[in-house]
Amino acid sequence: MELPKLNFKEDFSFDIKRDKDKFFIYDLVRKSWLLLTPEEWVRQHWVHYFHYVKGRNLSSLILEKKLVLNGTTKRIDLLVTEKTVAKILVECKAPHIQLTEKTFEQTARYNSILLAEEIILSNGLQHIYAKFLHGKYEFYEGEF
Repeated sequence: MELPKLNFKEDFSFDIKRDKDKFFIYDLVRKSWLLLTPEEWVRQHWVHYFHYVKGRNLSSLILEKKLVLNGTTKRIDLLVTEKTVAKILVECKAPHIQLTEKTFEQTARYNSILLAEEIILSNGLQHIYAKFLHGKYEFYEGEF
């Protein structure tokens, strides 16, 4: 399986296995093997980034949490918490998915429920960072 090199300064070491014609990646948070999809490849980079680079405890990382938005059940990709308070919402897309205003609005709608201070929208190649300040999102460049 050819996996794209993603736009992270760090090179992370992942446990990947093959079963017949499918590949799986080990998820440190859920302690289980997950089907290695392009979106999961991006999500696992963020898990490794927050754990190994930023020193976050695995227990502060919440993956694929369900939330109800306008009567519809949705799933967020990754939520970084501090003492159970939502801090950073990360929405992951596959590397071939272009990040647009529409994809950011989807993430902002999810965050209207979670109320995280910051949002990261990422396809692994491009990362969009925004802080929720004074009732609106302010975009910024740089590192986390």
